[in-house]
Amino acid sequence: MEDGTQHLGHCMVDMKELSANPEGLTAAGVFWTHKLPRVEFSLACSDLVVSGRDRKPNALVQVAVIDPHKQHLISHTSTEIVEANRDPLFLTGVTFPPEYPASPETLVKLTVYDAKAKSQESSSFLGTATFSVGDLLKAKDERLTLSIRSPDGVCAAGTVVVSHLRMGEMEEVDVDHITTDIPTQKCPLVCESATHACIDRENSPLTGPVFKNPVCKVYRFQTMDCKWMLVREQMEECTLSFSIPKQLLSLYIQEDMSRVQELRELGELSPHWDNLRKEVMTRYGGIINSYQETLAELDKITGRSFKPSCCKSQKSLEFIPINLHTQRMRVTCPRKTDAFYDIITVGAPAAHYQGFKCGGLQRLLSRYEAEKKSFSTTYQCIYYSPEHTAKAQEVLSAMSLLQPLITTLVEQLLQAAQEHSSPGLKEALKNLSDKTEQFVHILNDELVKSALLALHAARPGYVSKSQQRADMQAGQGQGQGQHGSEHAQSPARGLPGHSPSSVVNESATVCNNVEASQISTRGDGVPLPLKHQDSIPHHKEYDEEEWDRVWASVAKSLNCVIAMVDKLREEDNSKQETVPERQLADVITSHNPGDWKGQLCPLVTRLKECVMEVVERAKRAMTFVLLQEAACSIPQGFLLQQRRDVVFSQALAALACGFVMRLYAGMQDKAFLRQLHLVGLVAQFESLLSTYSEEIGMLEDMEIGISDLQRVTFKITEAKTDDLSDLQPLVCGRRDHFTVEVPLPRLVFQTLPEEIKEGKPLQVFPVLFNVGINEQQTIAERFGDISLQERINQRNFEMLEAYYKSLSEKVPLECLPCFQTQTDLKELLETLGQNVVTKKRKNVEILWIAGAICRRLNGIRFTSCKSAKDRTSMSVTLEQCALLRDEHQLNKDFFIRALDCMRREGCRIENVQKNIKCRKYAFNMLQLMAFPKCYRPPEGTYGKVDS
Repeated sequence: MEDGTQHLGHCMVDMKELSANPEGLTAAGVFWTHKLPRVEFSLACSDLVVSGRDRKPNALVQVAVIDPHKQHLISHTSTEIVEANRDPLFLTGVTFPPEYPASPETLVKLTVYDAKAKSQESSSFLGTATFSVGDLLKAKDERLTLSIRSPDGVCAAGTVVVSHLRMGEMEEVDVDHITTDIPTQKCPLVCESATHACIDRENSPLTGPVFKNPVCKVYRFQTMDCKWMLVREQMEECTLSFSIPKQLLSLYIQEDMSRVQELRELGELSPHWDNLRKEVMTRYGGIINSYQETLAELDKITGRSFKPSCCKSQKSLEFIPINLHTQRMRVTCPRKTDAFYDIITVGAPAAHYQGFKCGGLQRLLSRYEAEKKSFSTTYQCIYYSPEHTAKAQEVLSAMSLLQPLITTLVEQLLQAAQEHSSPGLKEALKNLSDKTEQFVHILNDELVKSALLALHAARPGYVSKSQQRADMQAGQGQGQGQHGSEHAQSPARGLPGHSPSSVVNESATVCNNVEASQISTRGDGVPLPLKHQDSIPHHKEYDEEEWDRVWASVAKSLNCVIAMVDKLREEDNSKQETVPERQLADVITSHNPGDWKGQLCPLVTRLKECVMEVVERAKRAMTFVLLQEAACSIPQGFLLQQRRDVVFSQALAALACGFVMRLYAGMQDKAFLRQLHLVGLVAQFESLLSTYSEEIGMLEDMEIGISDLQRVTFKITEAKTDDLSDLQPLVCGRRDHFTVEVPLPRLVFQTLPEEIKEGKPLQVFPVLFNVGINEQQTIAERFGDISLQERINQRNFEMLEAYYKSLSEKVPLECLPCFQTQTDLKELLETLGQNVVTKKRKNVEILWIAGAICRRLNGIRFTSCKSAKDRTSMSVTLEQCALLRDEHQLNKDFFIRALDCMRREGCRIENVQKNIKCRKYAFNMLQLMAFPKCYRPPEGTYGKVDS
């Protein structure tokens, strides 16, 4: 990057200011505007005095702010504990974000303690020191050395050095009196680059249309070559936590209300089918009312951007993702480019309010499909496979999209004819032909034809005529009629994908409206076997070829339009060629522009009428398929749909948040944008759920929720205005497919590739990897079943491998991010594949390798556990320190200290505080004994809490 910034992750920006200040566009593709400096400083003490000369203190410093205007003390933060050291150097710095009221007059009070235990609950007071922000900024080298006043205020208890930190190039400075806990190492200062080549992007608030309420932490860690790196964590909430679920609820309500209207428009049905229709409409009405109540409750919530973990089972918030946050780590190393690493943390998408007594979606759906055939018998309806149901929904969606599009294209064709524009006519005809052929192709399906017959059989007239015919035949031979009735056929028998169990022999006349007389018989009364083409029951009054004629009429009408356009264009060309010498005025007067339109108008009118007729018939047929699906689903199917809606809502909110983050980071990275529109992005979800007890149900929910994200595409649009409300992502579509539109300011939008600006759908490929790490997973591995985890990991590895293959075929791998570790991507995938099939307990290497692959593929990283609070915090901090070690040469002697700093005083403990109002991870000693060692928090940071 030209500005010296290496985007290995993502960055978040203020999009409103982004468009207002185009001169702030950097080579990284992000706009930044000048803000007041962020006040950050590091701390170190020397010559600390404690009672007992032979004992060295376990020092920590608590930082408080005194507002000069309000004259009250605000506890702000504290450092980590440095054990047994009179001259401690604290790795945890202090940061005041730009929105914090840190004026030059603001006073900062430092209180030094000797911690008796790591929990900080038992500590002795050593002394205090106070300074103003202005004093620090004016001091030589922006460094203050202050005396620590003892409790009696008379003698000094040591000194504290306060050094102003700036992100930028690192310069080593000898400070003899400040040492680290490692002998012979000096403490450097962090200074701003003299050339100012690296813009202080952190001066820009990372709030905006999507991200808000940042929490910042800063550290300094030593590298292998005894230099020092500066590390900043930033965690933010995301407004999409609420806006995406609210939009989805509105779309769910709209879709279900449309379904009810479609059921009403089916027309008159026999009493049996009419009763089923009424029952289904009542069920839909219940869902609509429930969703409307939930939406009304969410509309009452203002100023809130995340759902705390303690509210995960609250009904009014069940569509909201749990504890959704973004986290970014920025690293500045000596004479190296800055790097960013981002991750989204969210509680596992799951229906906590509905509970997990009977399992999660994966198990419930499998059981439901197995039982649905018996439901079809109970409710005397036709069983349709999930594939047929999905096809019916696809046909309905396609018709609702294509019919108005064809109408619009017809008008464009007529407009071109009126203007006597041969090129315009050619272009309009091409578009009309493409969409009409697509329309015809979608309806060329046996399901539509068979559903029309089933609907015909459900009409009252069909039943009455069948009954009448049966009565007439009953007088001719009662025995034959009884014999035939034993073999009455359902309209479902023999249909592709239909189960024989859906036949209801004992009530065929009432239920399926098919009489025994319809069965072909030999002279001896024995029924003839049905041929394949005769597997659909026939009725002499129903013309099966009628649908073929109606459906084909669309293509015939289009061919007539094409022929007429060709004729008009040929005549126009021939006239221009035969009379080249004629004056232009004569040519114009010889053509009446209305001729073309007049000749085309009857033909395109016929085309529109044919399309309308086909749509009406097919719409009723597919609605009847979905009616039968819904009737077979009562009541379990409706409950499962509600559960699936809840889980998908949580998953989509998280995905949209991650997509926006990644987009903001790469808006002018040409290689990334090329990858985005040619292939799409991988979204890698890491889960730490166990496969035991309730968490197995959560994992079953999560698996389906993440899989359903394959039905989502993204589209980048140009915002109407630069107002923040117009920069919020929007969701449109229905359950079988949703599109998330991400608006960008005009100036930003114009920098994107043409394919993206033209609205090309952008794909996201979600993959899920799970490895349980807690004590419940220990039970599952020893006495239970971990096949769900094994199946999920194997299936998603194959999906990840397929994505890599597609990417490598379309995008040069040299365009992907560069990392210090030289392991080849293909080699990483092979290693992941080996780990997935290896029988190894708590094989967390699967998660590590999958995360590394995701980052190398320019992907979006997610980490989840039950509430994204405790286990997630252990994983995120471990990943960050591993990145510092592998990519920035973090000194091995500092690895554990860095890990403890982040877990004890970093953004993740602040996340815990936000969720449960307590700064303790919800672990106990027994649980931690089952954890892999690298996932255990430092002593004093965990305990029994209500999570």
